[in-house]
Amino acid sequence: VQLQASGGGLVQAGGSLRLSCVVSGSMFGLTSMGWYRQAPGKQRELVASISSGGTTNYADSVKGRFTISRDYAKNAVYLQMNRLKPEDTAVYYCKVEFTWRHYWGQGTLVTVSS
Repeated sequence: VQLQASGGGLVQAGGSLRLSCVVSGSMFGLTSMGWYRQAPGKQRELVASISSGGTTNYADSVKGRFTISRDYAKNAVYLQMNRLKPEDTAVYYCKVEFTWRHYWGQGTLVTVSS
């Protein structure tokens, strides 16, 4: 299983970005897909996740601004980020969890300027 994340970049505060993560390989046993982020000097934290049944979960700091979605046909998970703030600046990682292990994608940098 391999994950390919994309969509990061530089954006002004108040702007939007859409992150994409495409998963190659078998999706058998998938339990959830999600996005995490790690800002400089901070621990990696959950941003949003979506279960195999479609249940979503968001960090309080992004509720109402970010939306996670999944395309079953493309084996992809997306993160629509609106009303971005400078504190959203971080490297964003996608993660897929299966019943027996999990996989991380490479990070994609999101920089929000004030």
